[in-house]
Amino acid sequence: MSHVILGPTLHTERLILRPQTQEDFDGWAAFMADPEAARFVGGVQPRAGAWRGFATMAGSWSLLGFGMFSVIERATGRWIGRLGPWRPDGWPGTEVGWGLAREAWGKGYAREGAIAAIDWAFDHLGWDEVIHCIDPENEPSRALAARLGSRLRGPGQLPPPLDNIRIDIWGQTRAEWRARRD
Repeated sequence: MSHVILGPTLHTERLILRPQTQEDFDGWAAFMADPEAARFVGGVQPRAGAWRGFATMAGSWSLLGFGMFSVIERATGRWIGRLGPWRPDGWPGTEVGWGLAREAWGKGYAREGAIAAIDWAFDHLGWDEVIHCIDPENEPSRALAARLGSRLRGPGQLPPPLDNIRIDIWGQTRAEWRARRD
């Protein structure tokens, strides 16, 4: 069966970023079943719940022309996470977010992929700013946001049914990003 990919494929030194394909679902489901990996991205979900989230992300590409990319490790071809632009209805801003499988932690993949995704969001989506919605207890993501040049803007609010999740908003403008990149 052939699959149509509804968006770009970005290449970094160690990663391939592309829209979801059906072959990514087993990795996605395992990621969402891992209590540590899923802790700050909505919590553990059964396979059927993970499918709905997976289909939502894939559908975003069709409806909006963007969504989080599947993150593929170039060396192995394995699905290792999702990251990129995200702005569902009611979201507090134009987000570039990330979530990686535990075996991909500590390798710099989130930073490498986020840089490519932020560049793409500013260059191809025309966004004026990016934000990151981060749980105040998620120290690794807070540190990554700071390394990317984002600043803590304060508490934020997600739309229902996620409105009970505590988040801080981190962000930066396109001009701030460009000044750091140049």
